[in-house]
Amino acid sequence: MKHKAICLISGGIDSCVATFIALEKGYQIYALSFNYGQLHDRELDSAKKIAEAAETKRHIIFDINLQLFGGSSLLDRSLVMPKNREMKDISSEGIPSTYVPARNTVFLSIALAYAESIDADAIFIGANAIDYSGYPDCRPEYIRAYQSMADLATRRGVEGRPIRIEAPLLYMTKADIIKSGIRLGAPLEKTWSCYKGGEKACGRCDSCIIRLKGFKEAGVDDPIKYEYYPDWYKK
Repeated sequence: MKHKAICLISGGIDSCVATFIALEKGYQIYALSFNYGQLHDRELDSAKKIAEAAETKRHIIFDINLQLFGGSSLLDRSLVMPKNREMKDISSEGIPSTYVPARNTVFLSIALAYAESIDADAIFIGANAIDYSGYPDCRPEYIRAYQSMADLATRRGVEGRPIRIEAPLLYMTKADIIKSGIRLGAPLEKTWSCYKGGEKACGRCDSCIIRLKGFKEAGVDDPIKYEYYPDWYKK
């Protein structure tokens, strides 16, 4: 009997590759995505396609309206979203307006409840601390702290069968993540990273820039289309 894993699938490259790593490890996948009021809810279409490609046992799209709180340009159009930034600025200018307050804590807590209810052994999250936008809940110390909390907060933890928080991409560059995805046969062409959520990716938001940089450094073309390509990215 296969061990079960909850895979948090946002629709982006990182969660897609993390899911296919879980598959490679032999887990039976239970996918969990969130409709949290994000303005770029186009990503949920990609999440569905990724879950289907991964032949997940079940895919839940959980509704939780974080727009009620606001505090992020991914939730509130009145807040300015960074665009056309250089990578050095993305990685050094503090926490951007696209940070959604406590988002990973909210998502992991729901995933933890789901995991315990179906006796799953692990939760896979595509958190990354290398090529990322400065989000505090993507750091190694955060994952370690959450694991400690999960061990204390669950019946499985108390009984000595803790649910493992797996963040296999934590120390990988975006280029290495893309290469891993290609090796695993992950459907990168079905992923969506853009914060704008139009018909094509914008090519200007931080997420698009990080993604395009990753494909350039991996030496392969990004399979999705963009409205704009930075000068340094040559098709």
